[in-house]
Amino acid sequence: MPDFQRRELLVQGSAALAAIAALYTSRRAYAFPTRPSEEVIPWLDQPTENPDPVGIQKQLVWEDLDSWITPNDKFFSISHFNRPTIDEKTWSMEIGGLVKKPLKLTLADIKARPRQEVVFTVECSGNHGFPFFTGGIGNARWAGTPLAPILEEAGVLENGIEVVFFGTDKGEVAIRDIKMQQNFARSMSLADAKNPDNLLCYEMNGTALPAANGFPLRLIAPGWYGIANVKWLERIEVRDTRFMGLLMARDYVTIREEERNGETVWTESSVGPARIKSAPAKVTR
Repeated sequence: MPDFQRRELLVQGSAALAAIAALYTSRRAYAFPTRPSEEVIPWLDQPTENPDPVGIQKQLVWEDLDSWITPNDKFFSISHFNRPTIDEKTWSMEIGGLVKKPLKLTLADIKARPRQEVVFTVECSGNHGFPFFTGGIGNARWAGTPLAPILEEAGVLENGIEVVFFGTDKGEVAIRDIKMQQNFARSMSLADAKNPDNLLCYEMNGTALPAANGFPLRLIAPGWYGIANVKWLERIEVRDTRFMGLLMARDYVTIREEERNGETVWTESSVGPARIKSAPAKVTR
């Protein structure tokens, strides 16, 4: 039985290719089950051993795909710090910073608000960036309440330009010679945060968010890489300056070469909105 490399297949093409596309907007989920008479041809370029099984869990196995919706128990999960255990009875989320009316919401408060659903593929921006990391992607049906009306209710002040999302997860960070504890945090502009598609999400594929995927509440920002879809939310803060946290200004920063007036210029930018791409998923015969 022949083996294939993904790069080779993309160049040569195949009538038996099932490709999973980056579904950064809502769409109907179509299944592509393997027929009883078919056999899956394994990829030659299998991922190497995962060096961080605690931080990187449940990578997608491309050959096992049989639906556009990834089951919760097979959905990838990445944690940069700890994986918090949260009691929803005592949990709450704050909305503060440069707002007229700070809010503190329980899960019941959030669930009592209008419900919205979106089918969205979450992909880590580092997916396929390492030999061991080829399955940092999954497609799910997410449900929650829109973020924009909550920001409107809090009343963002005129000088507010940036919205920071803090997770409950935290870890030690070294800055120069100083070590400190920091919560996971990512930000986006106020205009991006007020996108009507953004959800404060508490449901995944019809059930409560799994602990590994952000229970009890996470941000779902369709069109953004996984790093922006903050899990285990505990605080949303409006600021009047750009947020320069670890995962905005130091990690998850791209370096790109550009030609300007005949000269080479290197530019840095924080990873943000996702780039549309597709990848060969499964070949059968």
